[in-house]
Amino acid sequence: MPKKPILLNGFTMNTVSHLNYGLWRHPEDQTYRHTELSYWVELARTLEAGRFDAIFIADAVGLLDVYGGGPATSLRTGAQSPVEDPLLIVAAMATATKRLGFGVTVSATYEKPYLLARKFTTLDHATEGRIAWNVVTSQLDSAARNLGLTEQLPHDERYDRADEFLEVVYKLWQGSWEDDAVQRDRGSLRHPQGLYTDPKKVHQIDHRGRYFTVPGPHLSEPSPQRVPVMFQAGGSPRGQRFAARHAEVAFVAGADAPGLRRNVAQIKTLARAEGRGPDAIKFISALAVVVAEDDEQAQRKFADYRSYFDLEGAVTHLSATTGVDFSTFDWDAPIRCRETNSNRSILRMFDDPESDRLWTLRQAFSRDDSFGRIKTLVGRPKTVADQLEAWLEETDTDGINLIHIVSPGSFRDFAEWVTPELERRGRLAEPRTGALRSRLFSADAPIPPHDHPAARHAFSHAGSTEPRS
Repeated sequence: MPKKPILLNGFTMNTVSHLNYGLWRHPEDQTYRHTELSYWVELARTLEAGRFDAIFIADAVGLLDVYGGGPATSLRTGAQSPVEDPLLIVAAMATATKRLGFGVTVSATYEKPYLLARKFTTLDHATEGRIAWNVVTSQLDSAARNLGLTEQLPHDERYDRADEFLEVVYKLWQGSWEDDAVQRDRGSLRHPQGLYTDPKKVHQIDHRGRYFTVPGPHLSEPSPQRVPVMFQAGGSPRGQRFAARHAEVAFVAGADAPGLRRNVAQIKTLARAEGRGPDAIKFISALAVVVAEDDEQAQRKFADYRSYFDLEGAVTHLSATTGVDFSTFDWDAPIRCRETNSNRSILRMFDDPESDRLWTLRQAFSRDDSFGRIKTLVGRPKTVADQLEAWLEETDTDGINLIHIVSPGSFRDFAEWVTPELERRGRLAEPRTGALRSRLFSADAPIPPHDHPAARHAFSHAGSTEPRS
């Protein structure tokens, strides 16, 4: 039986250093060019040539200011700062490519659904149906303070709000404009004065909820996918329920393969309870790859990269994402999970009650076989491909978010060395144009499937004036 194609995303952020802490100092790294459109266009072309399905762009709307009680360390180490908006660079990358998808992170906590719905519809048109939305609820108090709040909303309430946010945008995308609302009739016997859009086929959504009141209708005509492919990365119990309901691609994490596999199983169980099919969600995890012509050269390259790794930058990022100031902690003491109003799942990852291992900060970020806390595959193309296939099997995942250690070098190396090996093994999807959702799921139609919550708000058939309830 042929094996399924591996989902390949290039994972990055519009910043000088995301998960490759300290590597901005490496002479081969070019992330200092992240403010240049040419950098992004070149990266998009590299990924498309390397048979990647999408570029997955992380984002945050606040400085990392928990470690040491302020942003000084993150600014000094370049840890996720400075950071620019990812949405605004997508159109340029789309014009330079034909197949590459674009998964963009936007927070449902700080956006307005009416406006964001138009932004994603616009990008879905501009990319000819290649846009995905990585839905996050945010985790930085610095973002809340700069966006009109004294502190973040409570952790679980952020997901409650996001559930309603998605209900609103689903209604706008699916239940406002009928498929044939736009007529473009320049003048006919039926419409002598011409008819661009039939008013009877554009509908109010009349949403009134706990967090939002949006009468509608949507501002934009339907795009190729109507709804962007939904990416999500919730790891807490509430986040997993959110992913089980909405995600089409779930980005899962774990301290090791068994922990990651448990998270996949938990989300699958919750997705079944939501009435979704067994293959409704594809699962991906973060991986770094260091590859060269032979294993010895790859190990030397890996050792060179590790010599630039900035542990303090890594712990600064961990402090901000978890809400725990680790500057006062013993780096050789066990990491303990605690209730915070930030990212709880990362703490639980290193203090998992189903695992018999306790992790210290130093162990979590200074493993001999990994770059920081990121699983890292090192070797010649065959070695890497063997390890990758084994990792997917061990974790029950469908693909990866490839972390760059240096950019664009890590992506170029993968495209040059690993992609041909995976192609020989039949592990890559056939390169073809079309909507991202259709390609990821081999679907006949680019719109969300019947078991996705967005489908509940779709018109039952073309010409109907009643959305599905």
